[in-house]
Amino acid sequence: MLAWEQGQCDAAVADVFGFHALQLGLTALDGLRANRMPHRWLAGDVWTDEPVTPTPALYADSTALPFAAASLDLLVLPHTLDLSHDPHTSLREVERVLVPEGRVLIFGFNPTSLWGLGHALGRRLPEVGDFIGHWRLRDWLRLLGFEVTQHTLGCYRPDLASPVWFDRLHWLESTGARVWPFLGSVYCVQAIKRVHGMRLMAPGWKTARARRARPVASASRDMR
Repeated sequence: MLAWEQGQCDAAVADVFGFHALQLGLTALDGLRANRMPHRWLAGDVWTDEPVTPTPALYADSTALPFAAASLDLLVLPHTLDLSHDPHTSLREVERVLVPEGRVLIFGFNPTSLWGLGHALGRRLPEVGDFIGHWRLRDWLRLLGFEVTQHTLGCYRPDLASPVWFDRLHWLESTGARVWPFLGSVYCVQAIKRVHGMRLMAPGWKTARARRARPVASASRDMR
């Protein structure tokens, strides 16, 4: 799972530009390593008992983020909503702290999958919180004014305890992505915060250059 999510992060955040990026939760994932923003923070979630390697720069509650409104350009939430005691409030906080056109990357467990079935039966997956379906998450994001730009699913093998049998079923990854993609155990949803009525201004030097390059009609006098 970590390998699949790392690959999704590297591809998604590499070309996201700005100044401030934050990953909240699952510190074992280096979700911002491919990003080039000058200020990047790894924050631990105060509501989870996860390993603290590497050591987070801070700990934060996803329902009350310690950042000013419209101050972050990118947020990565690896299973943060799955483990939140109030995912609706957490998502509203995401909308609050992101700048207009800011991006969010959300990972979650798919309840309609083999892993989701195992969670319902009380098996190894985290017992805190409820798994949020990606279709429901997309609806929540749209209500908050986000545009969902992409969603992908992965991890089609069952969460077997035996490494031998787990390796033997590696073919399910490629087959599942083609045949039953909606049954992936983990999803990645990417979205952009849209602000209605906002107009992006073009640089002034482009306007000036366009004026200089514009042909000018000249009137000629008949000398006859």
